[in-house]
Amino acid sequence: MNNRTEMTYFEARKWASFRIKDISDVDMYDVDFLLEKLFDLSPTALLIRYRQRMPAKQWLEFQTAVSKLEAGTPPQYIVGKADFYGSTLTVTPDVLIPRVETEELVDWVLNETTADHLSVLDIGTGSGAIAIALKKARPNWQVTASDLSEAALDVAMENARQNQADIQFVLSDVFARISSQFDIIVSNPPYIAYDEKRYMDASVIKSEPDMALYAADGGLAVYRQIAAGADAHLTDHGRLFLEIGFKQEKAVSDIFQAALPKAKVIGKHDVAGHQRMIQVKK
Repeated sequence: MNNRTEMTYFEARKWASFRIKDISDVDMYDVDFLLEKLFDLSPTALLIRYRQRMPAKQWLEFQTAVSKLEAGTPPQYIVGKADFYGSTLTVTPDVLIPRVETEELVDWVLNETTADHLSVLDIGTGSGAIAIALKKARPNWQVTASDLSEAALDVAMENARQNQADIQFVLSDVFARISSQFDIIVSNPPYIAYDEKRYMDASVIKSEPDMALYAADGGLAVYRQIAAGADAHLTDHGRLFLEIGFKQEKAVSDIFQAALPKAKVIGKHDVAGHQRMIQVKK
């Protein structure tokens, strides 16, 4: 800890920059995120306060947060908040931190389906990020969100309450406790193969829930579960939208083409050109 009891916000930020300078997977975006979320400041408000003295209590809190950042804890878990599609969500180690790549999946769903009254199922909702984003963008959609983790559903329900999103939640392993049909099924399931850990950031391996990250069968097990029930749970003209791993486009496409031979399976890359999404049109 720094022994100085008084620091301006600018000095505190500079102090943090020296603490993290040799940590490859941490940058000043993470430091600014801590300052903004810990003290409820917008980026503009933080700039305005740069030359102001930071209250002693905040300075101590910030030092503790930076120490956790140095130790490899993601900043979102440190402050218990994450931003996703214009909303601020509560996050805990029981749920994945929502990624910007998943916002592209939400964009694809919204751009492809403009009807005003549709039924939607979000499988493996985690923090509720996708379900809440869709419900806020399309208030007349009937949105159901499911997860295998009761702890994750508790987080998702709290996020729905905070964001005034009317969503039905179901504790279910994919379709195990779901009997309805839906116009849209969307999912960002666990899809990382166990032997792919070597490609992952250490902070993800250490902090984020294994249940939401890894899947058997080379990362394809949950896609096979979804494919097995997709025909029965999609309406006649329903669509399925899935996030996929960066090398899984062909494998996932083949799984759903085999399960729904008459369906049209479409792959979509993200803005960086990576394999990221699959759409199945029944």
